[in-house]
Amino acid sequence: MAASSVAASELLHNMNKQISILYPKASCVIRRISTSSRCHSHSQLKATSAPQQLVGVVGLEIHAQINSSTKLFSGSAVRFSAPPNSMVSFFDASLPGTLPVLNRRCVEAAVMTGLALNCTINQKSFFDRKHYFYADLPAGYQITQQRQPIAVDGTLTYSLLGGKKRSQVIRKNVHIKQVQLEQDSGKSLHDDVRSQTLIDLNRAGVGLMELVMEPDMSCGEEAAAAVRELQLILQALGTCQGNMSEGQLRVDANVSVHRPGEPLGVRTEVKNINSVRYLARAIDYEIQRQIHVLQRGGTVQNETRAYDSKSRETIPMRDKEGLQDYRFMPEPNLPPLIVYEDNASLPTGLDACQAVVVQKIRESLPELPSVKRDRLVQTYGILPEHSFTLVNEDGLVDYFEEVLKATKKEPRKVIGWVTNELLGLLKQQDMSVSQSLISPPALAELLELQEKGHISSSVAKQVLQQMWRSPGKSGSQIIQEQDLGLVSDTSQLHSICQKVVDSHPDEVHAIRNGNKKVLNKLIGLVQKETKGRADPVLVREILQEKTS
Repeated sequence: MAASSVAASELLHNMNKQISILYPKASCVIRRISTSSRCHSHSQLKATSAPQQLVGVVGLEIHAQINSSTKLFSGSAVRFSAPPNSMVSFFDASLPGTLPVLNRRCVEAAVMTGLALNCTINQKSFFDRKHYFYADLPAGYQITQQRQPIAVDGTLTYSLLGGKKRSQVIRKNVHIKQVQLEQDSGKSLHDDVRSQTLIDLNRAGVGLMELVMEPDMSCGEEAAAAVRELQLILQALGTCQGNMSEGQLRVDANVSVHRPGEPLGVRTEVKNINSVRYLARAIDYEIQRQIHVLQRGGTVQNETRAYDSKSRETIPMRDKEGLQDYRFMPEPNLPPLIVYEDNASLPTGLDACQAVVVQKIRESLPELPSVKRDRLVQTYGILPEHSFTLVNEDGLVDYFEEVLKATKKEPRKVIGWVTNELLGLLKQQDMSVSQSLISPPALAELLELQEKGHISSSVAKQVLQQMWRSPGKSGSQIIQEQDLGLVSDTSQLHSICQKVVDSHPDEVHAIRNGNKKVLNKLIGLVQKETKGRADPVLVREILQEKTS
């Protein structure tokens, strides 16, 4: 650790001893929308019927931690779960005389994110001080972008699966008001036993992108789909790892209800929701809670609430008595942030390597999730719901395409093996795709053996399980060792089929009377007799002959 960091840590250790619990930060300004709900709530609360149905109104504010090795305005390292106050510089601790130095990586990440969300990139943006007093904010203000953020006026297109079989893709848009750069605060650790609060400033100064989504959503399902799509986009860009359990993506939901055509209702804010699943539940519960209050003649309070995942309810945190005066002012220690459209717009003498060039970043944008899903459906003819599964699991698209390169089996036949069989094995062990014990070529070899008729589908699934339990062994090795190849000897199959026919006269009688579905039962009995090794096509032909 640098000498400055050691000194700062010692100072912070002394500060931590007797800091009392202070009021949390005031939340964001109310934002209005007008939309109708087409979602079904799964909340425990049930509202009574009304002449005109109340509908939900939902907007989101998301803080995404920028994937950078150092903080926004200092050279301190960024590392989750590091020892308390071990990643703190003098600037992070707000010691007098320290000055901010802007991290170029964070600026590039914000520009890339803005481009991916179809935002207008402001060639000149400004930093401001947002004043409030909180124990884990040592300066008494946060450096953010209030007057003119780096990106504005964007659109996030997200998709839902609908229809009777949830195979119809429903596309929706939510407007992005702005993407702004700002620094994170520290972390308060409350010790109820000793009635004290300790402060860890490792997170103080970490670079954030605040993304403000205009409230164009009407229920938890839509909000969850939008956040999940954003999460996938950020991960594809590499601008944010998006791990919500580590606080890399934090969501605040603004929720209200009203009757279409009438003024918008009083909204509540549900703070710091840490998973996509809880986000949907919290919003749906809060919509139904407000409807329930209004239909009983009550009044919805303008307040901040938290979501309790155990009770699946939102609970009050604090009232909003009025809008806090943050006393915004221009940050005097930082000049305007300038980005350039292309190399031709660079001023004379400025090296392109030192500037943030929008065109260069635009050209480096990767394939985004929505484009990838469309490509998978169009290229391979798979169902939309399968494309969602492939894209939602990190690395699964690459795995699927690697398997296809090594087998002649049709993509629509391969997809089930990847999204059901392989993914099921991974989920059982809580493993990622990159940790798979079965490589794409190994799975492709197994599928080729099935495609060529060497093994049945049921045997292929057995072999897959064996391959998982015995890493390094190929499918062909297991098949040979356990003699699992298809029984295609005609005389042997005739003998087995005759035995099954003779021992099931009632089924044979039903088939001869026109109930052809019973034939499947006899086929199953033959497969049981041969332990799944009988050629199913040949078995069907023999049984049809013997029961005709």
